Amino acid sequence: MLQVSGLRSAYGRIEVLHDIDLTVGAGEIVTLVGANGAGKTTLLKCLSGTQPVTGGTVQFEGADITGLAAHKRPGLGLAQSPEGRQIFTSLSVAENLRLGAYNFKDARVASDIDEAYAMFPILKEKRNLPAGGLSGGQQQMLAMARALMARPKCLLLDEPSMGLAPIIVQQIFDVIVSLKARGVTVFLVEQNAYGALRIADRGYVMETGRITIEGRAAELLADPRIREAYLGV
Repeated sequence: MLQVSGLRSAYGRIEVLHDIDLTVGAGEIVTLVGANGAGKTTLLKCLSGTQPVTGGTVQFEGADITGLAAHKRPGLGLAQSPEGRQIFTSLSVAENLRLGAYNFKDARVASDIDEAYAMFPILKEKRNLPAGGLSGGQQQMLAMARALMARPKCLLLDEPSMGLAPIIVQQIFDVIVSLKARGVTVFLVEQNAYGALRIADRGYVMETGRITIEGRAAELLADPRIREAYLGV
């Protein structure tokens, strides 16, 4: 579904992504793990179109989208829940969700909102309240639900567990697994290597803008290099 080949990106004269190659197959959960500053978020920004690509290509369902404008990518089925949530804090929960469906005007939008509330019941309770008043975990739920309102074929998730209590992290990961069961492909960027690899099919490890290790998730969990560097064992 998603194929990245020889991808490079820079901030000014400083190249931060170096010849990235990776694939995400339809129906998979694929995770990218690495330390803070490794370039994970920059890669997701390249995929969503908000960071310029200086070399290589991004293909989605066989079409080259390397130069496609960011606002056109959700319409193809590629949506992102960004790092730091980036919800509209002055708008209500329900208004945030409706904004996620800006490409759609059909009757399904109401049922999509109902699905979001079923997935995250606390959002239904607080649907008329300003999103800025939600807790950090609830804001993360809203960010994910808003991205899902775009009806993505492939969902890009950037650090959805960051700063959350363990019980909320588990809930978030459970939802990610449920998305796969619904046919949504997920590319998950995480510092929580254990949690991410535990639910993923395959994984990649990024260090200083390069992919250094890749493989089946179970194999990566057992890899002594990853256990020492990311799992603390």
